[in-house]
Amino acid sequence: MAIPARRHGVPAQWSGGAGMPARSWDPFTEFQQLWDQMGRLFEQGVEAETAAWRPVAETEETVEEYLVRAELPGLQRDEINVEVDGNELRVSGEITEEERGHRLKRRTGAFVYRTILPSDADLDKVGCELHDGVLTVHVPKTEQGRSRRIAIKG
Repeated sequence: MAIPARRHGVPAQWSGGAGMPARSWDPFTEFQQLWDQMGRLFEQGVEAETAAWRPVAETEETVEEYLVRAELPGLQRDEINVEVDGNELRVSGEITEEERGHRLKRRTGAFVYRTILPSDADLDKVGCELHDGVLTVHVPKTEQGRSRRIAIKG
């Protein structure tokens, strides 16, 4: 059984010569990185139970609305489910297996993408469209949530 031995000196990334640190150590940065990694692992674990893969998606905010775009190549409208439950947007469906030749394969099985919508989203007016394998979900903002310019008097 090996007994842990204390290391002498400083880590290489800290070494600024003559054993002095080149930069200060910030434990909060390392903690934040660890926290982010744990969150990604947790999300992958939860999603793995409900889906085989997760589509590539991006979100964007404009003055009028929030946009969510998800890449779903080869899918038809009737193979995709878009739901709003509370303030959660959920895009799900299933891809059947497709194989062409020896090399071309695409993902198969169930998929799901989830995101939380902001509090100023008008959930009654959510709409979506599918064009060239990209699903675009339009989530309008409520009137109170839209930004407006305030005139300065005086």
